[in-house]
Amino acid sequence: MILDLVAFVVGLAVLVYAADQFVMGAARLADLLDMPEVIIGAVVLGFGTSAPELVVSAVAAAGGDQALGVGNIVGSNVANLSLVLGTAALVTTMGLTTIVLRREVPMSLGASVLFALAVVDGDLSRIEGVLLVVGLTAAVAYLVRAGVAGEAAPDPDEEPSTMSRESLRAGAGLVGVVVAAQLVVTGATGIADTAGISKGFIGFSLVALGTSLPELVTTVAGARRSETQLIVGNLFGSNIFNSFAVGGAMGLVGPGDIDDSFLTGVGLLLMLAVGVLAFGLGAYGRYLGPRDGIALLTAYVVCMVVLAVGDASSEEDEAAVRPFADPPVSAAYCCQPASEMPRVSKNRHPSGQAKGASWFTSSRHRWTTSSGPMVRLE
Repeated sequence: MILDLVAFVVGLAVLVYAADQFVMGAARLADLLDMPEVIIGAVVLGFGTSAPELVVSAVAAAGGDQALGVGNIVGSNVANLSLVLGTAALVTTMGLTTIVLRREVPMSLGASVLFALAVVDGDLSRIEGVLLVVGLTAAVAYLVRAGVAGEAAPDPDEEPSTMSRESLRAGAGLVGVVVAAQLVVTGATGIADTAGISKGFIGFSLVALGTSLPELVTTVAGARRSETQLIVGNLFGSNIFNSFAVGGAMGLVGPGDIDDSFLTGVGLLLMLAVGVLAFGLGAYGRYLGPRDGIALLTAYVVCMVVLAVGDASSEEDEAAVRPFADPPVSAAYCCQPASEMPRVSKNRHPSGQAKGASWFTSSRHRWTTSSGPMVRLE
């Protein structure tokens, strides 16, 4: 527990500093490359800060734990557009441009819908993984082409910088964010395991929150610098990456059954509902302010409560049927056809039968209740 706590605290401290450097470098690169900051946010920040989701979900899928990987994706998408976006709206009022409302937001919602369609049946196949990767390729190509055609508005108050210097700053910051996020996730997961939290709930809540910390910290850093378009591009671009790249990677390296009907039912509905809520609040006034932030944070709390209650109910149901999951040998034989039961002579003990094994009574329709294997008369 102590080592996990140390990893969590150290990772969080490194994450704050690295994210601040990452935002600074990316924002200055937007000016140097003559590209709109919202495109840098969608392609560089959004995809870069989603690297923890990619690593965690791909490793989970490769190890046969598809539910943990999918829960991480769904939970991260929920956290980005409720917890993170809501926090940013409390820090600073963010105006939403027509380009964002017509391009980044619909692409993010579309990516979430396609990912939901891929996993709603409780299975993620390799073909579905390929289709998600194709969707990612198309999204990146569109964003890059739109970014090259756009015009940037450099800030004259920014200190002079060079391409190599800011590239190094952004690259080092990104590496620090990813490494620190893994420390945070490792520590938090260890703490949760020690506390006895179920593994299924960890995927959606704790692991998803941990892998969303880069988005949260870079968003707060961007809000302090009034980089509102960078924030919006980061969050919606991150959801595009989560749905397409992370989901596609899972399908390619570890296709299989998700084996969590609550996650692929209620969890997906919550993810899509939060996306629609964020879009509706932003489109209504073309900005997100403190009131919108409170609404989004409330939505995040509601999602966590619903999932916690659902997870507890699932655990109770599993405990109720657990006595029947591994029946004694006698029960197994009772459920088999007579032709598949051990055949023994009427007047001798079956070879190898355990002491105390049960026998038929004089009636072929009555059984004893001992724990040994049932046999039938020949």
